[in-house]
Parts: sequence; structure tokens; C-alpha cells
Amino acid sequence: MRIVLIGPPGAGKGTQARFLAERLSIPVISTGDLFRAHVAEGTTLGRRAREYMDTGALVPDEVTTAMTTSRLAEKDTSSGFILDGFPRTVRQAELLHQALVEQGTALDQVLAFHVPDDQIIRRLASRRICGDCRLTQRTDPADSGEENACQACGGSLQRRDDDREETVRKRLALYTEQTAPLLDWYASRWLLTRVTATGLIEEVTRRVFAAVLPSTVI
Repeated sequence: MRIVLIGPPGAGKGTQARFLAERLSIPVISTGDLFRAHVAEGTTLGRRAREYMDTGALVPDEVTTAMTTSRLAEKDTSSGFILDGFPRTVRQAELLHQALVEQGTALDQVLAFHVPDDQIIRRLASRRICGDCRLTQRTDPADSGEENACQACGGSLQRRDDDREETVRKRLALYTEQTAPLLDWYASRWLLTRVTATGLIEEVTRRVFAAVLPSTVI
């Protein structure tokens, strides 16, 4: 299956993408991971992307599309994939559609995650990433010292710059302006399924699986 996940930052797309990928045995392609890999490697695309990522702005369509379509050409996507974070604009969706047509394939489904803005801000205020094992987890923002150690390896937890409240609000405004129109674009093509992404992770997982694999019980 070829699936796209759409939703505001902090909606839980990455978590649900991993669960779905394990069940379907297909890779998750995250533009966030692609961006960070290119930035770490110092590629031309990575340097261009970082200028926008550091301010919470959307990376230009041509940069994001170049990274993503290159990844889609790899062999492990032959049975399908889950795109997390791409497309983010109607133009990117059009470019993705063209690329898939050239490969003789098409999307099967688009899942749109919905979470109110105030919950997004609270979620991201508590999100941390381990500097050692890179596991993402949530903490109490007021915690410090040992209480902020990684639950998996004990490493030091770090806060991403784009999780700070002022940057999150900017990202949400950009999502409303530039990404939300994708919902109508995909709905008009009978690909869109809306998913309420509030509540416990397990509850959201059940909704996601019911949307993609309606006969599956978890």
C-alpha cells in the first residue's frame, strides 16, 4: 500500500506511521528524517533545507520534492510506503502524483490526523529527544536532572528548537495556510480518510488500523 499521512506538527503521525509500517511491512519515509540526514551530511539540499527548518518555516517545494522522490526510487519501496510529512502543499501533491504516474503507481489512501491547536502546543512543549539513542519521548517541561534522563538508555534528553512555543505557533499557522488545502485536494480524488488523533496512543492506533485495514482487530 502507498499511504500519505497529513496532519499538524505533533499530531502523532510519526508514532502511528511506525505501527502501521510494522503491520504492512513497508518503510516509513519521513521528510523530517530526510531533512536531518541531508543536513548532517552537509549536502546542498541539506544546507538549503536548514535555513528554513531553523525558523520553523516550510522547506521550498523543489527541495522537499527532490529529497522525497529520490528516496521513493529505492528498492525497498516496491511493495509500498508510508509518507510522513510529504506532501505539505498542493504543489507538492501534484509533483508527487506526477512522479508516481511515471513509476506506473498511485497512492492508495491519505490519512488526515486532527488534533486541536492547544493540545498540539502542550504536546510539543513536553517532547524531548535522546542525544544518544535518538528516542523521542515526553517529559514534564518543569523536570530536570535525572527526571529528564532517557527512559531507554539513560542519555541526556534534548529539546528541538522547532518545538518551542513561538515556533510551534508559527508552524501551525503555516499548516493552516499551506497544508490544510490538501485535505480538499485529496478528498476530491476520493483518497482522504479523516482520523481523530486525540486520546491515548492505543486509541488512535485502533482508529488508524480501522481506516486502513478495516477487518483488523488490535
